[in-house]
Amino acid sequence: MRESQYGLLTRVRTISLGAVLVGLGVTIGLMQLLTNEVHWQIAIALVALVIGIPHGAVDHLIAIPELLSLRMAVFLAKYLLATGLAICFILQFPLLGFQLIVVLSALHFGVGDASFFMEIYSRSGSVKFPRIFYALAAGFTPVLIPLVNQNTAQALKAVNPKLVGWAGPITDQLLIACVALNLGAVALLLFRKIYRPAIDLLALLALALLAPPLVAFALYFGLWHAMRHTARLSLEFGPALREHEIGRPWRSFWLSVRAGLPAVAIVLTFSIWLTFINSAAVSGHLLWYLLVVTWALTVPHMVLTARSDFKSMKKANT
Repeated sequence: MRESQYGLLTRVRTISLGAVLVGLGVTIGLMQLLTNEVHWQIAIALVALVIGIPHGAVDHLIAIPELLSLRMAVFLAKYLLATGLAICFILQFPLLGFQLIVVLSALHFGVGDASFFMEIYSRSGSVKFPRIFYALAAGFTPVLIPLVNQNTAQALKAVNPKLVGWAGPITDQLLIACVALNLGAVALLLFRKIYRPAIDLLALLALALLAPPLVAFALYFGLWHAMRHTARLSLEFGPALREHEIGRPWRSFWLSVRAGLPAVAIVLTFSIWLTFINSAAVSGHLLWYLLVVTWALTVPHMVLTARSDFKSMKKANT
């Protein structure tokens, strides 16, 4: 089983990196053809967000294996209540909600990516990985940099004009700090001869600096974070674990994806309904409401995954 898990984790690491680089190449090509057009960016963002939704919809199956039980009903009620309260808060206070989500997401993504590498290194025992430094760089690079570069205002205006200027007077300082954090982490990794995470950080930096903000975050969320988190889910989700035991890693990965697919239909339907009932609003755009629902779902998701994330972060590596 250990060999199956290690094989899946390392392959997903390579595939997610390749997918983001291919996506970046396609994006750069589209930017040359459609210079000032934003609709294609919105389309890519919508598709990538939808691809990423299933990875966060397996929390209940891991927390409580008994699907048809009172415990599961109570769990789902609490989960949906937290999501509903988050949706109401973001819609009522879009700027503050957005600012909070940016910080929380950066921490969640960074710790998740570092945990992904810790799962690999705990199975190979090959390197002493600077997990905290990497987590900060891996989280703030794909989240903050796209939101503080020169193209941010146009992207945020297309989503919700109230978000324009969200960082206030420290926008330039945040950009410099995030780039410095990334390059500092890369330098430390190279000094310790840990090359794969260093390559990953440079790829994330290129994506954040070169792709339009909407596309940069969506590609990261759908093709990088979701894939790596799903691979880690296969280490905890019962049916997926059984596939690892008989040496079928990709079947294990698929079962982890399939378990979250119903959430795609639910989230899309609810987002379309929100768009329809708020069509007269300034922010009456499907992408805005899909983002709101996704962000809201992220709140209980982050709480539930924190335990497994920090468990992975504590794993020994030599």
